[in-house]
Amino acid sequence: MADDTSVVIFDTTLRDGEQAPGFSLRLDEKLRLARQLDALGVDVLEAGFPIASDADAEAVRLVATELRRPTIAALARCAPNDIDCAGQALKPAARGRIHLFLATSDLHLSRKLRMTREQCLETAVASVVRARQYTDDVQFSAEDATRSDLDFLCRVVERVIAAGCTTINLPDTVGFCTPDEVYEFFSRILSRVPNASRAIFSTHCHDDLGLAVANSIAAVRAGARQVECTVNGIGERAGNASLEEVVMIARVRPERAGFTTRIQSKEIYASSQLLSQLTGEPVQANKAIVGRNAFAHESGIHQDGVLKDRRTYEIMDAEEVGVPRPSLVLGKHSGRHAVNKRCEELGLTLTKLELDRVYRQMTALADRQKSIDDADLENIVRHVRQTESDGTTGPGARVAVASELSAAGTPAEIGYGHGV
Repeated sequence: MADDTSVVIFDTTLRDGEQAPGFSLRLDEKLRLARQLDALGVDVLEAGFPIASDADAEAVRLVATELRRPTIAALARCAPNDIDCAGQALKPAARGRIHLFLATSDLHLSRKLRMTREQCLETAVASVVRARQYTDDVQFSAEDATRSDLDFLCRVVERVIAAGCTTINLPDTVGFCTPDEVYEFFSRILSRVPNASRAIFSTHCHDDLGLAVANSIAAVRAGARQVECTVNGIGERAGNASLEEVVMIARVRPERAGFTTRIQSKEIYASSQLLSQLTGEPVQANKAIVGRNAFAHESGIHQDGVLKDRRTYEIMDAEEVGVPRPSLVLGKHSGRHAVNKRCEELGLTLTKLELDRVYRQMTALADRQKSIDDADLENIVRHVRQTESDGTTGPGARVAVASELSAAGTPAEIGYGHGV
């Protein structure tokens, strides 16, 4: 890594993210998204699970062939056929990583795998040795690590590192932990495993309790140097730690986060939008960083503050994450300053009297249709100016304007609005 504060961003949008219902991608779509993730600057790009299907294997091979900067990872169970398939798919890679995984919790071992602890240990070590035949970059993930017996988990970690594993991932597979637990968990593992300094430790948190990002930050504070995450936080069940949130926490609160990344933040919004376009799954409106409301303001008080100094209600610059420009949403909570600002942006300079009348009509219309777009605003300005030129500015004029707007297909009810 470049310095002691830098963490590796391991992006698993194309693997764990694609496993979520409704997020499947065709081969050409995977390649297109992989190119964007490369532009975003992810350090490790997990391209797929080759043994899962011929299409997944081909996707890994194509991504490994085309992208030369990031490390390309392929997932494999601790099974010979999985490992060989992943190794073959990664052959064209400039830097390839085989990502092995095997559950270590007693619940998974007894109920899912029908395997003893000793069998688990032997299988993990043998798998690392086999994977090393294809690449010297081998990652081992102890599935359900945070619910595993700590003594046994330490044994597994020590042995796989001794066998040649270079990255140890300790996932909170079911999003069960809280940040304080994750911090203590990583601290204890790193202090108890004798050869821990020979590997990079990684965190992979799920969002079942809405704590994936907080848990990931806690793991980094305890010594993890790799964060596994996805664009828009997509993934199994409630999803994974959101890449954009992890990255921007490091940028906005560096004194608290204590780490840096090599992500090109101006590519964040483009990555989010492309993923949404390819999957047909919209981003939650109030999603941090990339939701359509993340930099939008409708409240008149907020709009007035942002117009004077964006720092009053924005802790980051929208342009820093590639959002075209902050949005002042016109609605019934908006204020006169926001209306005037948007009119100026549309090339409409209003007198004080015109602004007052436009504002009142805008808020009345917003009571009927939630928000006001540019066409609505231009219509209102045109009608206000028309009534002034006709010399009709009384209550009758307001009724007439309402009638004309309704006739044009825009619901309107002219009256006194409210706002700051």
